[in-house]
Amino acid sequence: MEKITGMIFDIKRYSIHDGPGIRTTFFLKGCPLSCWWCHNPEGISAEPVMTYRAGRCISCGECIAVCPTGAWSRRPDGTPERDMTKCTSCRACERRCPTTAIQFAGRTISVADVVAEAKKDIPFFDASGGGVTFSGGEPILQPLFLGAALQALREEGIHTAVDTSGCAPEQDLLRIAEYTDLFLFDVKIVDQTLHELYTNAKNDHILSNLKALDAWLAKGGQKNISIRIPLIPGVNDSEAGLLQAITFIRSLRSVQSVHILPYHSAGSAKYRNIGMEYRMGSTQPPSAEEVERVLALFRGHGIDAVQGG
Repeated sequence: MEKITGMIFDIKRYSIHDGPGIRTTFFLKGCPLSCWWCHNPEGISAEPVMTYRAGRCISCGECIAVCPTGAWSRRPDGTPERDMTKCTSCRACERRCPTTAIQFAGRTISVADVVAEAKKDIPFFDASGGGVTFSGGEPILQPLFLGAALQALREEGIHTAVDTSGCAPEQDLLRIAEYTDLFLFDVKIVDQTLHELYTNAKNDHILSNLKALDAWLAKGGQKNISIRIPLIPGVNDSEAGLLQAITFIRSLRSVQSVHILPYHSAGSAKYRNIGMEYRMGSTQPPSAEEVERVLALFRGHGIDAVQGG
């Protein structure tokens, strides 16, 4: 089991926003959704993705010299330009770049590696009630690796959480539930038409997966689901849409908390770095008054929602 491997694009230590306490978060590659506001676009593809930070580049030309397929060339101003249609992800440019302007998001890691990394932070987990969170991307798209890692961490007595969009096969979701202490389950948009527009996927199976997980946990009297709602101005912040979410959440029995996560554009630069368009444009974060309006709406319907977390 320890030799089973998965593909990750980041490890974040000392996180306080991915579940209770201080946590070590592993970000797994691959996601079936393409949310307009996604702040980890480098995690959408299941394969390694090249990131190029122009601000670090000194135009030395090493990437051009070493590339075997001609994916790098010079612009008239001397700065390098990439043609991703020619890139084979051989990583020669990454290895040669002297300023780390070129890096690939995506590397293989074993279950044994996950456990070893997590055990370094046990003192922080014990002091804060923290643990390990698996995020993404959509971590459940790597079910064998995720399940084995969760089981191994359970054997070490380390608290586990899975941050999921719910867009994964139901059998894989329920299979990992046995070794997961907490699910951070995103409810982005309940309306199917709007969900498909803004995420490029329908949500009927996502909502049915949440119902199935809720029923499975309820059998054991477990309240192990934390609902997370990204609050996106002009997308899911209408009263009608929020009431749809409230009605759905109130039908569940295994929810321990509801978190409202205000939109931010902190990940917008990542799109430029990987050559993708950021479709949220100049959208601004919701005001404090708007967030409070949403929280009051939930609380008025018997759901003690909180901001962030």
